[in-house]
Amino acid sequence: MSENYPPKSEVREGMRVDWDVRITMDDGITLAADVFRPDDDDPHPVLLAAGPYGKGLPFAEGYPHQMESLLREHPELSEHSTNAYQVWEYPDPERWVPAGYVCVRIDTRGTGGSEGAIDFFSPRETRDLYDCIEWAAAQSWSTGKIGMLGISYLAINQWQVAELAPPHLAAICPWEGASDYYREFTHQGGITSEFMPSWMPYQQRPDNPDRNPRPTSVPTPARHPAHIARLPLL
Repeated sequence: MSENYPPKSEVREGMRVDWDVRITMDDGITLAADVFRPDDDDPHPVLLAAGPYGKGLPFAEGYPHQMESLLREHPELSEHSTNAYQVWEYPDPERWVPAGYVCVRIDTRGTGGSEGAIDFFSPRETRDLYDCIEWAAAQSWSTGKIGMLGISYLAINQWQVAELAPPHLAAICPWEGASDYYREFTHQGGITSEFMPSWMPYQQRPDNPDRNPRPTSVPTPARHPAHIARLPLL
């Protein structure tokens, strides 16, 4: 069961940050979101993304070697950002908020600070994303124009939710995402891949490490039965 933290709003690096906002889904489950926005009362276009990696886990803490390599190869990334709010596969709010955007980060169902049971890439998770888009469109800080931007997992679910045609989804920018679950995830070239069973235990991280420290070990889950049921037969 995910632990809920009380919502908190503060100004950091010139951004108004609303931590742990609760978004209620159509079945009553609530998802946790962090909202980074300009510190004013004006409506702004929104960049929204949802993933399972912990919206509050800093890139530098969760993936220190990758962060060191990134900054070594692209030192210009530190010119306009402290990188303190960089999170795995999400847009950096320190780059987008000064340009007039709101960045919304959401923990998918059953991960981080969100309630419910994990069901990666499922119709239920896709419906959650639809509801989150429409929720963001209705907020006072939003113009009602919702775009999506993210990498890998956060790219794949863009294609999935776009198929449902949320009324306020204006654009998607999927980057390095897979589009064929069978051929790209589970049976590359017809051969069973170990990607999913190895990805799940090593990539899952709890949310907000300063208030919910990351465990020293993560249990290895069994193959998700919902995924197995959807696999085509050879």
